[in-house]
Amino acid sequence: MSPASPETAPFPPAAPYDAVNRELITKVHPQDHVNPTPPDDGPYHLVVIGGGTAGLVAAAGAAGLGAKVALVERELLGGDCLNVGCVPSKSLLAAAAAARGARGRPDLGVTPAGEPTVDFARVMHTLRETRNTIADHDSVATLRGKGVDVYLGTGRFGNAETVRVVGPHGPDVDLTFKHAVLATGGRARLPDIDGLADVGPLTNAPDHLAVLGAGPIGCELAQAFAALGVRVTLVHTGERIMQVESPECSALVHEALVADGVDIHLGTETTAARRNAAGDTVLSFKGRDDLVCSHLLVAAGRTPNVGDLGLHAAGIEHDARHGITVDDHLRTSHPRVYAAGDCAGQLKFTHAADAQARIIIRGALFPGEGDKSGLVIPWCTYTAPEVARVGQNAAELDEAGVEFDHFRTAWSDVDRAVCEGETAGFAECFVKQGTDELLGACVVGPHAGDLLAPFVLAMTHGLGLGQLAGTVFPYPTRAEVARKLGDAYRKTTLSPMKEKLLHTFLNWTR
Repeated sequence: MSPASPETAPFPPAAPYDAVNRELITKVHPQDHVNPTPPDDGPYHLVVIGGGTAGLVAAAGAAGLGAKVALVERELLGGDCLNVGCVPSKSLLAAAAAARGARGRPDLGVTPAGEPTVDFARVMHTLRETRNTIADHDSVATLRGKGVDVYLGTGRFGNAETVRVVGPHGPDVDLTFKHAVLATGGRARLPDIDGLADVGPLTNAPDHLAVLGAGPIGCELAQAFAALGVRVTLVHTGERIMQVESPECSALVHEALVADGVDIHLGTETTAARRNAAGDTVLSFKGRDDLVCSHLLVAAGRTPNVGDLGLHAAGIEHDARHGITVDDHLRTSHPRVYAAGDCAGQLKFTHAADAQARIIIRGALFPGEGDKSGLVIPWCTYTAPEVARVGQNAAELDEAGVEFDHFRTAWSDVDRAVCEGETAGFAECFVKQGTDELLGACVVGPHAGDLLAPFVLAMTHGLGLGQLAGTVFPYPTRAEVARKLGDAYRKTTLSPMKEKLLHTFLNWTR
């Protein structure tokens, strides 16, 4: 079969098919690509299905160690993270932050000349340029340079020993493998709402954007569009936004979204969606009036990509909701097939997929295996303020029956935050009762994702909270909050008897 015509966009993520996206396609799914010929001297050490984060890390890492590796991708290399997820959304958030900053800080004596002008087309063009730049890391050329055989097409198991590649970039071929990796990712979940699939995607600057779902993605994008001057309505079935976080975290973000102009409707069940005669979207709710908006964004979670992979032919257990079943070593029910990332994990983060892929490389190529239960996986919601967390929070520890001590520092106690006039939020950590063993930490405020790093490092390597007190951080920075929490712990180790003896000693040595 001949390659697809380069005049048309091969996949929806490449719309609009302008010069920037045409260049993107030449990197992550070149239309003139010709699949290689499988080796005739034996099977691949590793055949990877899926070219998102987990697949790319597994393929490049194994090839870098000298393994013979094939990677199969049917759409765009880089997966959702590069093409429709992390990268473009963070570019959008950067534009939103710039717009927010342009509105001035009267509390610091900076008053804007007027409302900033937002060129939405330019915002989206910059987003595409950013994505195109980062795509160099995930391109066919880069993978080839690392020794990976790249097959563009649909990969599915023909049996327990082979993966068949079908597509327009060469004849159908069978790839035999010693080990295989399923890294097919996930896709946005569309709720079972009558007419929702027919409403259509967001393609232009919205006049009035409705967002269904107030989890991390819904909150991030609702706030970003609002900061860019779009009228935004956020609709959520729950009684508070970001329900996986503590009520206090939810309340702080809720307040910030409202301040940026987001109209939030909680406890609202959407029952239907349709287009009216004017081309607008009409949302119907249970017990509420209809909402008319120009555009609709659905942020209702993720669904694993497990269809059309021939999993039954290879004896690989899975289900449509939870994805592919894996053990603690990320092995599937087929002992030589592994799975990682969104198709097999509860923590659907790029950094989790990366870490899982590294475990798979060890297990597939070398004696001994790592295990995913040993991973310390942080996460961050990139609203303003950011909410970053690692380990367990108070509610989860209570539910597990774990006794703990809680330490907390407000930003109003950190000099740099006071200087910046941004003291909303806090940092807190939880330790095993009577010890400094970290069980979890949470940071709410500017750059929270970066400021969480000392706590992630400490939990990963078994460092106690007391050791953070002995770490020197530059002054004045927000990073000092880690030392302040360590100091708070150390103060608890000074019992009344110790304090009395210390005073006695100091008085005696005067």
